[in-house]
Amino acid sequence: MRELFPSDTTIARSSPSGADAMWLRQIFLSRAAAEGGVVRRKVRDVERYVGRSVFLAEMERRGFSVVENAGQFVIFCNRSPLRRLC
Repeated sequence: MRELFPSDTTIARSSPSGADAMWLRQIFLSRAAAEGGVVRRKVRDVERYVGRSVFLAEMERRGFSVVENAGQFVIFCNRSPLRRLC
């Protein structure tokens, strides 16, 4: 059976180590992420713990879509295309 998500054992090359990397991994351990749902994180938390570029590189590596609005990143934990309705 094909893996739904890329392995969590490797994070993008420019990723941090230690607690910061664990913070990033915990996003994908959530039930919503595991089921291909939607998760959100505060922009300031992402920037504080791992940095915007590392975060976005990891989302791209996984094939996930991310939108930013009102200080939040909304992560679509699947590879389905987005369609804006209005």
